[in-house]
Amino acid sequence: MWAGLRPVGRAASGGYHRYAWTAADGELRAWFREQAARRGLRYEVDRNGNQWAWAGDPAAGDAVVTGSHLDSVPDGGAFDGPLGVVSAFAAIDELRERGTAAARPLGVVGFADEEGARFGVACVGSRLACGLLDPDRARRLRDADGVTLARALERAGLDPAAIGPDPERLGRIGTFVELHVEQGRALAGLGRPVGVGSVIWPHGRWRFDFRGQANHAGTTRIEDRHDPMLTYAHTVLAARKRARLAGALATFGKVEAEPNAVNAVPALVRGWLDSRAQDTATLDALVAAIEQGAAERGGRDGVTVAVTRESHTPGVAFAPGLRDALAARLGGAPVLATGAGHDAGILAAAVPTAMLYVRNPTGVSHAPEEHAEETDCLAGVTALADVLEGLACP
Repeated sequence: MWAGLRPVGRAASGGYHRYAWTAADGELRAWFREQAARRGLRYEVDRNGNQWAWAGDPAAGDAVVTGSHLDSVPDGGAFDGPLGVVSAFAAIDELRERGTAAARPLGVVGFADEEGARFGVACVGSRLACGLLDPDRARRLRDADGVTLARALERAGLDPAAIGPDPERLGRIGTFVELHVEQGRALAGLGRPVGVGSVIWPHGRWRFDFRGQANHAGTTRIEDRHDPMLTYAHTVLAARKRARLAGALATFGKVEAEPNAVNAVPALVRGWLDSRAQDTATLDALVAAIEQGAAERGGRDGVTVAVTRESHTPGVAFAPGLRDALAARLGGAPVLATGAGHDAGILAAAVPTAMLYVRNPTGVSHAPEEHAEETDCLAGVTALADVLEGLACP
């Protein structure tokens, strides 16, 4: 399975460009469908483009579901998302090899557009299903080329008018468990291949528009400039300092400039802030302080600053009883908090959820250096199979 996925969307850097509803995404979706068919699993696509493969009848309810996503961030790593989907199919295989008979339906899911790399909102498929993303807003989302999500869905053969909450489908799920590569190095320090998730920090994305005045780089005196790049640069540095003092995270990872000419003072600089903290109060205070600091600096630079919140995800504590049961079943596996968002965090609003993490020796994620050893991946499959067996079997 891993070999079949490896070339899809791979760049010369070794990273991946697997954006939702592109040709690469189509290949990934075909791969998922093929894996379901090989195992004789019932395959379906829901109204929001999420893919499902079922052993047993989901209409019976109280299903145990596992899976993750197949899309990537720009130049992302190989494991973020796909490891959870590959491991889900492999865990089904292992349960069959054990001769295990499930008393509850078992499902594998591949959620659509988890990373938000193309349209700017993360976890689109799971958010729509849970009613946490307005369908009209979703249809209007645009990529860098001006293509709307509605148009992208149409090109992929889906009906954009049908997207939205899916309570009936969610009501069939009794438990959801997502396996994911660890995005950090906690397990490496603990010497353990697999851990259990405890909480996801609250997090969000904010767009900062810094508007100044375009002018000639070679003739405009420094004191006559209204340079939004200067305000932006100050804001990036200030955000880093404020986040460090708050024990939180603040990252400007995407930036655009207009007119984007090397010999011109820009008229507009647009930067996207990703911020995360251990609690909502800290996150809100941090972002407010970054906004205020940007506005104050803009006032000195002759630059206006407008801030738009594009997404916000509250903190999630995974079901404590389920979390503790999983850790115990896995021989006292470490329990870890994370600042990374996941579909499991979105589903937690509607379904009891849990997460398993597989050790990442590099600690790097969202980059080509993201890694997990084969032995650890296999340990993750065994752990997931053990968990599914405990949940779905008599």
